[in-house]
Amino acid sequence: MLCFYSDYFGEYINLIEVIDVTKHYGDFPAVTGLSFSVEQGEILGFLGPNGAGKSTTMKIITGYTPSTSGTVTIAGYDISEESLQARRHIGYLPETVPLYLDMTVADYLTFMGKIRGMKKSDVSRRRSDVVEVCNLGEYYDTIIGKLSKGYRQRVGIAQSIIHEPDVLVLDEPTIGIDPIQVVETRQLIKNLGQEHTLILSSHILPEVSMICDRVIIIHEGQIVAIDDPVNLGTNLSGVERVELEISGPNREILPVIEKVDGVQSIERIPVSGGAYHRYHVTVDLGRDIRTALAKTVIENNWDLLKLQSLGMSLEEIFLRLTIEEEELTYPSELDE
Repeated sequence: MLCFYSDYFGEYINLIEVIDVTKHYGDFPAVTGLSFSVEQGEILGFLGPNGAGKSTTMKIITGYTPSTSGTVTIAGYDISEESLQARRHIGYLPETVPLYLDMTVADYLTFMGKIRGMKKSDVSRRRSDVVEVCNLGEYYDTIIGKLSKGYRQRVGIAQSIIHEPDVLVLDEPTIGIDPIQVVETRQLIKNLGQEHTLILSSHILPEVSMICDRVIIIHEGQIVAIDDPVNLGTNLSGVERVELEISGPNREILPVIEKVDGVQSIERIPVSGGAYHRYHVTVDLGRDIRTALAKTVIENNWDLLKLQSLGMSLEEIFLRLTIEEEELTYPSELDE
C-alpha cells in the first residue's frame, strides 16, 4: 500500500481519511456515515446521480463545509480542527469555478498564488509551470471572461495546482464543455493523476471508467459500492463473462461451446457483415475457462479472432445499485 509520510505524526498514513461523515441541512441528511480512505497517487472516482451527495462530500473534504459529525484528515491534519494546515495540501476545483472574469489568466494565477501565501519567486515559477501543463500559453494575457467554457475549466484546474498540493479534488470537471474539450480535459486529469492524489466526482460513467483506479458509487447520501471498475462488475453480477469471436459455421460452434466444462450459457451477439460470429459466454464466478475455450476452438479447426473476459459495464453497475425497481401489482380479474 502506498502511503503518505506525515511529519506531524511521524508515521505513515493514508493521505485522505474520511471516517463516519454525516451532513444534515436542517432535517435533511445530505450524506450519511461515509467512510473511505485514499492512498497517495490514487485516482478515486466519486460516482452518483445529481443530488446524490457528491458535491457535499467534496466540500466537506476540502473544508468549505463542516460536517455534522465524523472526521476528515488530510495528510494527518483534521480538516475541522487544523483547517489551514490541511488546506495547504489541497487543490480544489468546485463545480462552479471561482474565476474573476475581468482578470487576465496571468493576473488571476498570480493572485491565487499570493492568497495562498506563496513567495513571489515561487508564484512566478509555478505560474509558468501550470500554464504549460494546462496548455494555456496562447491565452496567458487573455481576459478570462473572453475564454470558452473549456478553457475556463483549464484556468480553474491551473489555480488548483499552482501551490503544488498533494491532493486534488475535482468536482464535475468536464460538465458543460464541448466534446473535444472533454477529451482534452480528461487527458489533462489523467496526467495530473501521475503526480497528485486525486478525487474526481462525476455522474458521467465513461469518464470514471477511463480515468479512475477505484470507484465509489454514492446514492442518496450513502456509499453503495466501492471497488475498481472491473471487480465491481464481476462481484455484482455473480458470474463472469467471456467474449468470443470465431470464424466458422455457427450451427457447429454453439453446441460444442455449450459442452465446455464450466459454461453456464452462451449468447450469440449479432455482427454486421457475417464474416465471423460473436458470442458472450457466461461462466461461474471465479472460473477461468479461457484456455479450455481456446483449445476447443483450435481442435475444431475454427479461427479464433477474439477471446476476452468481460465484466458488467459501469452503466449496468450504476443502474443495478442506484435504481430500485418498483414491484408492479396487477389488479385481479373482476368477477363477471
